Amino acid sequence: MINNRSLLIVGGLAAVAWLASNSLYVVDETQRAVKLRFGEVVEENIQPGLHFKVPITQTIRKFDTRLLTLDTDTSRYLTLEQKAVIVDSYVKWQVINPTRYYEATAGDELMAIRLIQPRVDESLRNEFGRLNLQEIIAERRDDLMTGPTAELDSLMREELGVAIRDIRIKRIDLPDDVSAAVFERMRSEREREAREWRAQGQEEAERIRANADRRRTVLIAQANERAETLRGEGDAEAARVFSEAYSQDAEFFSFWRSLNAYRESFADSDNLLVLEPDSEFFQYLRSAMPSSAEE
Repeated sequence: MINNRSLLIVGGLAAVAWLASNSLYVVDETQRAVKLRFGEVVEENIQPGLHFKVPITQTIRKFDTRLLTLDTDTSRYLTLEQKAVIVDSYVKWQVINPTRYYEATAGDELMAIRLIQPRVDESLRNEFGRLNLQEIIAERRDDLMTGPTAELDSLMREELGVAIRDIRIKRIDLPDDVSAAVFERMRSEREREAREWRAQGQEEAERIRANADRRRTVLIAQANERAETLRGEGDAEAARVFSEAYSQDAEFFSFWRSLNAYRESFADSDNLLVLEPDSEFFQYLRSAMPSSAEE
């Protein structure tokens, strides 16, 4: 009887363990889940935590809702002017509607990738087809992908229950036949810009040089005018001083001027003057000589 009771207890515990393991389940914080009954969804978007289900008749499908990356195949697109570009890109996507995602892909991530990739390729092909090569090269790649990202996100939310968070261009290459033409065009464009900058620089240099010459002319004229004014004032002051001195002692002033004339006339030993003996030029010399010397 004891053995039978032990067996019953063990069997009961095993049944409880089996029932618990098949009735309770945990949804991780990085996941969302749906509850199925014979393949039909009976509960949508189950949040993280501990939950209960009916064993055997109900099953749980869990989906990773973290941000996922789809590295697309390198593709060749034509621009507006029918020039080819080689584009390498990737897509960031995320499951936001577990029920719709399950119905569209049966929860298979590879199936979802096979459905998303053609849509990305079509969207990029349309975007590059409406731009010319110059716009593709000149525009920022983030701005270039804004339109395709928004368009594809709206479409995928409805079709697959996933959100397209971002489409990024890793690399844009040009075929060899296009590269030479593009580089030549870029070189011509840079040379044109350089010529424009040089012309603007020459024009600005000429303007600065002309302005400097004008200011120089004005300053020199003002300086000459000031110099002439000061020279005239100095001459006038000198004349006034001489006039005052002359008026005070005319005889001494005449004598002083004669001495200066003698000094300047005989400063060089080679100077030669031919004058009459009674010339007024020697009046002060004659008056300074003794009578015997005159005779």
